[in-house]
Amino acid sequence: MNIENLHQLYLKCTSISTDTRKIEKNSMFFALKGGNFDANTFTSQALEKGANYVIIDNENYYINSQTILVKDVLETLQDLAKFHRNYLKIKIIALTGSNGKTTTKELINVVLSKKFRVKATYGNLNNHIGVPLTILSFNEQTEIGIVELGANHQKEIEFLCQITQPDYGYITNFGKAHLEGFGGIEGVIKGKSEMYNYLIQEDKIAFINFDDILQEQKTKFIQRFSYSVKNKNSDLYIEKIVANPFVEIKFNQETIKSNLIGIYNSNNIIASILIGTYFKVSDEDINEAISNYFPNNNRSQLVHKNNFTIILDAYNANPSSMKVALENFIQLEDKNKIIILGDMFELGNESAEEHHEIINYLTNFPSIHCYFVGLNFFENKKQQTNFSFYKNFEEFKTGFYIENKSSMVLIKGSRGMALERVLDLL
Repeated sequence: MNIENLHQLYLKCTSISTDTRKIEKNSMFFALKGGNFDANTFTSQALEKGANYVIIDNENYYINSQTILVKDVLETLQDLAKFHRNYLKIKIIALTGSNGKTTTKELINVVLSKKFRVKATYGNLNNHIGVPLTILSFNEQTEIGIVELGANHQKEIEFLCQITQPDYGYITNFGKAHLEGFGGIEGVIKGKSEMYNYLIQEDKIAFINFDDILQEQKTKFIQRFSYSVKNKNSDLYIEKIVANPFVEIKFNQETIKSNLIGIYNSNNIIASILIGTYFKVSDEDINEAISNYFPNNNRSQLVHKNNFTIILDAYNANPSSMKVALENFIQLEDKNKIIILGDMFELGNESAEEHHEIINYLTNFPSIHCYFVGLNFFENKKQQTNFSFYKNFEEFKTGFYIENKSSMVLIKGSRGMALERVLDLL
């Protein structure tokens, strides 16, 4: 069956599904393969649960006309998404970067939703499977689509741009994330810049931070719409930024008081202001949208528990995001501070050095109680230190104790560390 005919069947379905545990009636089920499963084996179960069609690539599981045999299920999902994107002909904004992608995406979504019917990537479904699923969630009522593109190796952003075909692109930053897959920071810059390569080839528009020298240089030959806190001649000039602890931003005489903590979140907020301005959302609506946005999913959340004021930033971590989170936390006005950090993953050969640098940085602040969880941090343990090191969370859970007195706490680590569990210990 060709993609055009498959698309006609898809239009008759109410949704796409890849998990029989969450399958919806009248959906189209794609039997994807994973490292430990082959969803072809769930074909009959998917039909029993109400799927209209099941896309398979193993003829042994063919049942009837509701099962559609293809060469490769994943490639078919990606091809269908690309076809659907061209079928809809809507405006799509794609964004990538080392830090802040998901928060920025959520902020852009709430701002543009003040004026348009918008759909955006759900959660962080931003890879070779998540991006097609996002595009296939757009329909004829969608006016603007926002697609988050994630990557951990070269050519991945290029591939996702071919599926998404964005009209606009935004790179949050170039930071020390996924160093193992990209091959160091230069590899990160090259990999993320694949979005710029797409935009210039297709004569599309880049939204940029004009104060980021690297972004300014890489977009000189691309149509661009920029913001700046230094250059009044940029498309959006930011008059003032304050973060104590919540970020406040002033532009066009409008002051936005956000619910986001940390100066590192200011660029995420400003990007949404910039894009809202481009699409002619009023300043008042932009302010209202951002002021009413509350972070979730362990991203810079402010949590109050007993006598503790906690900045829970445990969704993920890399050296760049860890450093700015620490810098922000250290400058906050509070006498009793506690820092609990978990290992940073996917750093490859640079892992030992990057973990050591974080510890070395914190030795400059001896009054702060620091706890490190995970083998990468533990390998830096020394005899003469005021810091506490634990090989894993179970060891931390057993040995960790702090007095229940008024304290400000920062919790940050990679997703695999699941440091939100610390909340139960306070």
